[in-house]
Amino acid sequence: MKKKISVISPCYNEESNVQELYSRVVEVLSRYPQYDFEYLFIDNASTDSTVDRLKEIAASDKRVKIIVNTRNFGHIRSPYWGILQTSGNATIYLASDLQDPPELIPQFIDEWEKGYKVVLAVKPVSQGNPIMQRLRKLYYRVLDGISNISLIRDCTGFGLYDKVVLDKLREIHDPYPYLRGLICELGYEAKLIPFVQPRRLRGLSKNNFYTLYDIAMLGIVSHSLVPIRIAAFAGFILGGMSLLVAMAFLVLKLIYWDSFPMGMAPVIIGLFFLSGMQMLFIGMLGEYIGSIHTYIQNRPVVVERERINFE
Repeated sequence: MKKKISVISPCYNEESNVQELYSRVVEVLSRYPQYDFEYLFIDNASTDSTVDRLKEIAASDKRVKIIVNTRNFGHIRSPYWGILQTSGNATIYLASDLQDPPELIPQFIDEWEKGYKVVLAVKPVSQGNPIMQRLRKLYYRVLDGISNISLIRDCTGFGLYDKVVLDKLREIHDPYPYLRGLICELGYEAKLIPFVQPRRLRGLSKNNFYTLYDIAMLGIVSHSLVPIRIAAFAGFILGGMSLLVAMAFLVLKLIYWDSFPMGMAPVIIGLFFLSGMQMLFIGMLGEYIGSIHTYIQNRPVVVERERINFE
């Protein structure tokens, strides 16, 4: 019996890209007649004609499977759910915006055949916004430095995952997963394949400041207690410094009663500084509490509206 390789692509308003993506993936997979294939698209309630395009493809190729969500469940939950619904001996994840080149799939399969359970593409160079690229690199350095595990930098999730790895993920039941961190948490050796990420040619990016912030904070609260411990240490340090400054002002005022003006500037500066620090650390504490709240709600990762070409 042939082994099966699954390919998964999440979609949201990608009507101009899905046909080309499908054609390029199928062309690559045709080089491996020794494997069976399935191609799963999970649509996050697109408002354009993406689902219609996918149904046309699925009607002519029964290897193409479609999951359509009842609503937009976000950029984290929907792709993760799609990955878990694959049935292959290995699953290849790539985005539907054509910034993850399907032409890297042969390298993924070759490394998987050598025994690697995880093969990941990393993008040390991107043809996208250079400012965003520098910010991402800085973020990954900081996250790797404060995490309790070693995280893979410049990784978007594009790569191949063995069924053994995905079975471990299915046991976790994470309602709001940080996939890149979970993969590193499992500890499987990963083969890294660098590539130059091309610029998006068609359609609009679904990433904005909020989605990028969401991913960034999810990575931090999922894999590090350093920020909340910094808040505790900073509280002790700032409290001690405030006490010392207050004592110094008191001594100076007693010694130079008539000539030492207290002034309002130190009071105002100190008040705004301490208020800013309090807001920062309360916000960080809120992120951790929000993460706990998401877990205890025990809501489904996504709710499906329909499935197409599933047995």
